[in-house]
Amino acid sequence: MATKRVFILGTTGYIGGSLAIYLQQKGFEVYSRVRREADVPRLKALGINATAGPMIDDLAFTAELQAADIVINVANSDDTFLAATILEALEGSGKMYIHTSGGGILGDKAAGQFANSNAYTDIIEKPVLERAARVLLDREVMNYAEKGIHTVVICPTMVYGKGLALKQESDQIPTLMRDARQRGSAIMIGKGVHLTSNVHVMDLLSLYELAIDKAPAGSFYYAENGLTSFKAIAEQINRSLGLKEEVKSLSISEAIEIWGPAMAHFGLGSNIVASAAKARQELGWQPVFDNLLEEI
Repeated sequence: MATKRVFILGTTGYIGGSLAIYLQQKGFEVYSRVRREADVPRLKALGINATAGPMIDDLAFTAELQAADIVINVANSDDTFLAATILEALEGSGKMYIHTSGGGILGDKAAGQFANSNAYTDIIEKPVLERAARVLLDREVMNYAEKGIHTVVICPTMVYGKGLALKQESDQIPTLMRDARQRGSAIMIGKGVHLTSNVHVMDLLSLYELAIDKAPAGSFYYAENGLTSFKAIAEQINRSLGLKEEVKSLSISEAIEIWGPAMAHFGLGSNIVASAAKARQELGWQPVFDNLLEEI
């Protein structure tokens, strides 16, 4: 079989860069577009065929998209202009477009005050207002299956584990660990009883591979293989760093002041509970890591 050409957006990031290396190791030719010229030689040193330039209303970028067999966006879950550019370039081609969403669409603004273990198995119907635009974009991507694009949406929950490329750290756990070192104790928002599903980066990468091989057009999949409270995360950070002070609680307003409203509410303060039953049943996904606390 001829080598497939995959075009990945977000290769300077944690998931996108890891995915580029992973698929390269699986025999794909990996291409990318980045915004900064300085990143091109760094990616080329990893074997990624990268160019730099604009990604909106740019003929060269459109040509790169159309030259690929598969396009994967791991750059920005909320950039409607970028998504529209990709969809318009691929419309009617029958080619695959995988769009990366994020578990924040399930956020309930619990502010750490209550737990909700009810797991979503499909895209949420009624997200909170702040996440509604992302869900609308996810749905529109899925709808393009009716316009001649093999669209798939993958929605990771909290991702952890060492990355494979330029950015090797995820967002949430390293952020909490850096904060704990500076404070002398780990923190949690509110009571810390709120829950988060999670997935190891290597399991997530295998899900992308299976989606390329097996996912039907217009499909949506959560990625998760574990569930824990933020209080348990904070206590494990304390243990792992050898910190003696008790875990500190922040109010949601204090968290917003430190990290901004999106990270405070949807990265660290909400119940984000999903089930990857569809990925397991439809794609045969078999994640092997379920050890977030051990990884910390």
